[in-house]
Amino acid sequence: MFNNILVPSDGSSLSQRAVKEAIALAKVTSAKLTALHVYPKFSGSPYGTFGPAEDVLEEAHDRQARESSDKLFESIKKQADAAGVSFASVLVESNDVWKQIIAVAKKRKCDLICMASHGRRGVSGVLLGSETHKVLTHSDIPVLVLR
Repeated sequence: MFNNILVPSDGSSLSQRAVKEAIALAKVTSAKLTALHVYPKFSGSPYGTFGPAEDVLEEAHDRQARESSDKLFESIKKQADAAGVSFASVLVESNDVWKQIIAVAKKRKCDLICMASHGRRGVSGVLLGSETHKVLTHSDIPVLVLR
C-alpha cells in the first residue's frame, strides 16, 4: 500500500502522536518511515549586533537546532526500531515549513504524508493559517491528518 511515509515533527506532544500513528501504519504496510524536522532560519540578533558577534549567534542557533533535532530523531528512531520499521531522518532550515514538507516528500519519493493538526476552526484557523492546511491545499501526495 505505502512504501515511504513522511512524518513531519516539531517535537510537540501532538506531533509525537502523529509519529506513533505513522510508525504503526508503516509497520502494517511494510513501509519506510522518513521523519522531517524543519527549523527556522536565523533572523538576526534581537540586539542589532553585526559582524563577528552575529556569526557567533548564528552558529549557536544552528548548533542548538541540530542538537534538539538529534534528540527528536533519536526518540523517533527508537520507536521505529522497536516496531521493526526502517527509518530515515531529514533536517531542513527554512521559514517555509509547508513548502519543505512537500519538497522533501517529493525528493524522498514518499507516497503519504502523515501529520498532526490542532483542528482550529473559524477565524482562528484562518488567521493562524496552519502548516497542515497549507500542505493539504498544495500537495499532490496524499496527506493523513491526525488530531
